Amino acid sequence: MKKVFFLLSLTLVFGCKSEEKEVLKKPNIVFVFADDMTYSAINALGNTEIKTPNLDRLVRQGTTFTHTYNMGAWNGAVCVASRAMIISGRSVWDVNEFRKGWKENKNFDKTWGKLMEGAGYDTYMTGKWHVDAPADSVFQNVVHIRPGMPRDAWSHQGTIPYINKMIEEGKSEEEIRAIGYNRPLNENDTLWNATNKAFGGFWQDGKHWSEVLKDDALGFIDQTKSSDKPFFMYLAFNAPHDPRQAPQEYLDMYPIENISVPESFLPMYPFKDNIGNGPDLRDEALAPFPRTEYAVKTHIKEYYALITHLDDQIGEILNGLEATGKMDNTYIIFTSDHGLAVGRHGLLGKQTQFDHSIRPPFMIVGPDIPADKKVDVDIYLQDAMATSLDLAGVDKPDYVYFNSVLDLVDGSRTESHYDGIYNGYMNFQRMIRKDEFKLIVYPKGNTLLLFDMKNDPEEINNLAENPEYQEIVKVLFADLQQLQKQLNDPLDLSEVHQKAIAN
Repeated sequence: MKKVFFLLSLTLVFGCKSEEKEVLKKPNIVFVFADDMTYSAINALGNTEIKTPNLDRLVRQGTTFTHTYNMGAWNGAVCVASRAMIISGRSVWDVNEFRKGWKENKNFDKTWGKLMEGAGYDTYMTGKWHVDAPADSVFQNVVHIRPGMPRDAWSHQGTIPYINKMIEEGKSEEEIRAIGYNRPLNENDTLWNATNKAFGGFWQDGKHWSEVLKDDALGFIDQTKSSDKPFFMYLAFNAPHDPRQAPQEYLDMYPIENISVPESFLPMYPFKDNIGNGPDLRDEALAPFPRTEYAVKTHIKEYYALITHLDDQIGEILNGLEATGKMDNTYIIFTSDHGLAVGRHGLLGKQTQFDHSIRPPFMIVGPDIPADKKVDVDIYLQDAMATSLDLAGVDKPDYVYFNSVLDLVDGSRTESHYDGIYNGYMNFQRMIRKDEFKLIVYPKGNTLLLFDMKNDPEEINNLAENPEYQEIVKVLFADLQQLQKQLNDPLDLSEVHQKAIAN
């Protein structure tokens, strides 16, 4: 009996150690999340005007998905929907219902952080949250939870009322422009100062928020040195969201005369009011109507400066990770919650169906990830969650709509996991991208736009009224309606196609 007991004990001991060893084999995963960063804002991906040496480093060291998309939003704060989808794994309209449970203190166990924790990970979070679930109900180690935007005056829900209140109080146009809106009017308009630390914003509490996040990340990395458990980090920068404040040396890198006007520049987008992108939308109120080349170039300058400052912080994080000696078992995923127009098509924000607004960058670096590889297969940015579960050896729950990209990385799959990329914005806009064409639907006004994305990537030439493309419009419209059913989209488009043709 003693011998049997000894052997049983030995089996249990070594069995436990074997299981522990399996846990230790799990890779570390670092998710770096920018805010408002469009796919074309990286030097190594073709934009020679911008300086991004550390994001270029990720491009060179790993695999880049060149056609990554957000799925949409139910309000003007597109980042809320994007972040809720990536934390829950649910599609845009389903997560809008699911998130109500968070307000009732439910469903936290089905979130990204808790799934990773259940797989044996230490989890860390810092930066922009903007999700209804409390961050510390999702992640174990949380510091510096940031709101959707620096400074209350810029809040998505409060900006226009705030400006109206200033008007009612007799504030001058100059005072309104001084908080960052409706500017610059011309070369002499210097009321807004992107480097004024006294103004707050990204410098609220004394240090630029991107630098605070970098310090938080390095602190997390230092904590992992004393642990054998795998770690999962969710590092969510507020940059390059406005107010686009960067130190002067970064602004000096971008002389206004070196900034190009976008190919799709327009003084005014003709459908702006029908699609919810008029001057009462916070993002669009940042620059004067009609748009001027000088105003657009100024906003691009400040956008680039903030991205280069962000890039430097990412570089320090990468250096910190490499110093741990654990990079041979660590994956890094970089993306953003959506893109941004910054002057293209006469728009500034992310509340449209153009690629500049719905398409962020997406890079993955790590063991066995091919270096300097580009994949042009369509994915969603929310695939990052399913990818991390795949890396961690976690079976994807049935409720997770999105998919791991690892089979696309290794080439075992060459086609998208999705039968067309979908996007929906409130009741104003719908889109399907499929077979190198994109159909955009504006229900208010019964307007259809069709773009040949292979030959017209800047989406300048609308083919929807061309007789040669009517069959493509018809097929894509039917496919869009099928995606609507699949995704529980509540908007009825049944009459839009015929009315658009009649118009």
